[in-house]
Amino acid sequence: MDLKVNLGKDSYHIYIEQGILKQAHRYIAEVYHGKKIAIISDDNVFPLYGKELSESLKDYEVTQIVIPHGELSKRFDILPSLYSQLLEAHLTRSDMIIALGGGVVGDLAGFVAATYLRGVKFVQIPTSLLAQVDSSVGGKVAVDLPEGKNLVGAFKHPLLVLIDPLTLKSLDDHFIRDGMGEVIKYGCIKSARLFEKLESYQSFEALYQDIDDIIYQCVDIKRDVVEKDLFDFGDRLALNFGHTIGHAIEQYYHYEHYSHGEAVGVGMVDITRISEQRGISAPGTTKRIIEALEHYGLPTHCGLKSKDLLEAISHDKKNIDNTFAFVVLNKIGESAILRHDAKMILEVEEM
Repeated sequence: MDLKVNLGKDSYHIYIEQGILKQAHRYIAEVYHGKKIAIISDDNVFPLYGKELSESLKDYEVTQIVIPHGELSKRFDILPSLYSQLLEAHLTRSDMIIALGGGVVGDLAGFVAATYLRGVKFVQIPTSLLAQVDSSVGGKVAVDLPEGKNLVGAFKHPLLVLIDPLTLKSLDDHFIRDGMGEVIKYGCIKSARLFEKLESYQSFEALYQDIDDIIYQCVDIKRDVVEKDLFDFGDRLALNFGHTIGHAIEQYYHYEHYSHGEAVGVGMVDITRISEQRGISAPGTTKRIIEALEHYGLPTHCGLKSKDLLEAISHDKKNIDNTFAFVVLNKIGESAILRHDAKMILEVEEM
């Protein structure tokens, strides 16, 4: 499967194919003619796929940088060590970085590629479900500050994205749940047909028979949104459904309790409960989201009082003049923007 993100000079292809990791060199050779490549990965993913990818790229001079897995490796203060390793490898502006891993690796490696020597070439090879359906596409890269997630970032589009669904077979259930939060989000905001398909399965094991198509539908939705709104001020805001509250939950627990997709799932339930109470969302919308999340083992509440989240939300980058663009649903498959201050979340206690 092949999709093209049409962004003028920054256009790129997304390839979805089981086993494509073994053919990475063929696709990379079509878009990159330099000599050096730095692979940035983590200590979970690299032992599984790093050697295979490095051998596939034997015609290049390859440097391997492996970081600890997890959100804590996306800290701003990890950057100097990565820049130093690239300098030691004599990586120049004509060379390239490959992100091999999940969303954390993709965000971090992408930010490094955007800032090292004022920008070097970049390729995404996402290995987690969340990264394959969401974070590897669209060009948003970032690192975290102690005050919040993704507060320092840039827009850095890859030369291409290679998605191999076979890598999902090596994921723990925790990471599958993480990705399914974002998959369900896409159905909620843009595709009632996709949401209904997700409702029809009772588990990820049942869904996996159609995984290539599920990934394709999610990526196609994001491609369409990104082409219409490159810099996240219009249509692209819909991709933040569940994220304002979700990011606050992640920060409250210091990124150690709930994964991103799990926190987003809780955020989708909470904001929809509020919008349904306000008469914005169709009756029963919250119930459908809860049931879909439960099919894939995702949490639907986190036990926090809404007041505990207000301070964390105040640091969110979507806070503009103390007003937030909350993404709500008119109905499944149709989203809207509700502008309100953060205190709106006090209207519901999801516990």
